[in-house]
Amino acid sequence: MMQVLLSACHRTFARAFACVAAQEDLNFLLTNRIPRQFATRLFGWVSKIRQPLVRDLSIAIWRRLADLKLEEAKKARFDSLHDCFIRELKEGARPVDTDPTVLISPCDAIVGASGAVQGVWLIQAKGFRYTLLDLLDDPELVRAYLDGTYVTLRITSSMYHRFHAPHDCRVEQVNYISGDTWNVNPIALKRVEKLFCKNERAVVRTRLKRSGHLVTLVPVAAVLVASIRLHCLDVLLHLKYKGPRALTCDASYSKGEEMGWFQHGSTIIVFAPRGFTLCPNVREGAVVRMGLPLMKMP
Repeated sequence: MMQVLLSACHRTFARAFACVAAQEDLNFLLTNRIPRQFATRLFGWVSKIRQPLVRDLSIAIWRRLADLKLEEAKKARFDSLHDCFIRELKEGARPVDTDPTVLISPCDAIVGASGAVQGVWLIQAKGFRYTLLDLLDDPELVRAYLDGTYVTLRITSSMYHRFHAPHDCRVEQVNYISGDTWNVNPIALKRVEKLFCKNERAVVRTRLKRSGHLVTLVPVAAVLVASIRLHCLDVLLHLKYKGPRALTCDASYSKGEEMGWFQHGSTIIVFAPRGFTLCPNVREGAVVRMGLPLMKMP
């Protein structure tokens, strides 16, 4: 009797596992095995249509497919789907931790891989690693973050898409790295080696005003979202951008002040030098909001 029960449990587990695997395969195919850059440009165009029927239908579909909550939005109505994506929040919706020894989360996100950089190696997902140079493409930054600390922050499609200064800082330089537009969800991260290093991204170097520490944010674009707006630049970083790659800046930000936004959901990877430690609330799978503690200074 026991053998029969064990056999039935095994078959049930096998079927459930096969079903999950099939769903993941379908998700990967639908979001990656397509003309990714064409789909991204097309979606960008459609999302900016201001016709009320198109706008209302698009937002209604989005609400059905994702856990979209707009109660915190500053505006009650939006001009387009794109306007809803890049929505601002009501004043006070994201209180900022005022502890001067704490870096805050620059965005609302789900924590992915995080912890100490192992020499030059970081974790993308279980079984996949990449190096600082693969991602940052800057030997000076590689030296700055040897054995440093990092956090991968995944912004889902329904989340607030603007990002903010993790501390009082100055933006010294932005390096734009053109690339692909793979989906950055966990399903793709388990299948595509060095995915973050393949995608379009910006490397934003900031210098903390009081301590002088170099903290770098790396906003990574993705399918349907290859467009990054930074207030410190007078250009939009996107798939057709042909300007200079290294963009010198001298922009000052207060802790929690808005720095820019994605046109949709994506990922920001935060780097700090050796000696910074993750705050207790930062663990894989946890949801963090902009303004909450992220790292503690040495």
